[in-house]
Amino acid sequence: MTMIGPSLMCADMGNLKRDVQELDQAGVDFFHIDIMDGSFVPNFTMGPDMVNVIRAATDKPLDIHLMIMRPEEHINLFADAGADMISVHIESTIHLQRVLQTIKSKGIKAGVALNPSTPIESIEYVMDVIDYVTLMTVNPGFAGQKFIPTMYNKIKKLHQLIEKESYNILIQVDGNIGYETIPKVLENGAKMLVCGTSSLFKSKGSLHDAVIHLRQFIEGTAKVKTGD
Repeated sequence: MTMIGPSLMCADMGNLKRDVQELDQAGVDFFHIDIMDGSFVPNFTMGPDMVNVIRAATDKPLDIHLMIMRPEEHINLFADAGADMISVHIESTIHLQRVLQTIKSKGIKAGVALNPSTPIESIEYVMDVIDYVTLMTVNPGFAGQKFIPTMYNKIKKLHQLIEKESYNILIQVDGNIGYETIPKVLENGAKMLVCGTSSLFKSKGSLHDAVIHLRQFIEGTAKVKTGD
């Protein structure tokens, strides 16, 4: 099943609770929350207090994407705020395996985020403790960027590696995931779609209608693939 996760950095911050509840009622599968420290990436976004607000507004899984240096120092903060999933970047920590084990020890799903230029091989020796991989299909930091075409093949290669080694790992894609890119990212093995301005936000209709329309599009794409 393809999972839809709104990227809440694209939501209306002045009406965040309203947007979360509307998206929840429309049937999204999880919420993707970008945490940026202005150091690992050139932008600042939400913190644990904002995660607390979101947690109070929905029972859906909260996917915390830590784009921060030394994430090991902040795992407890986000675990206590209600995280269900936490992904960290390889380049942000010296001891990646230890960080992933710490996340899992909290009963939280552990993920690794790969920047566009970060090779798949860099996670080969931690795949036994990974629940999902976030493949960045744009350079992290800002919404509204263009999808990097070479990422289609990267998704495919990661999917092939997971299948070959029989790992139970989901592929999440993040960055310009919209109507033009979704068919091919799904074809190449992605299961979790982080959806922002390209598919859910800034549409002419309501957020509820945007989710319904996107779900119908995904289901139609699947039918075309299977020939149903």
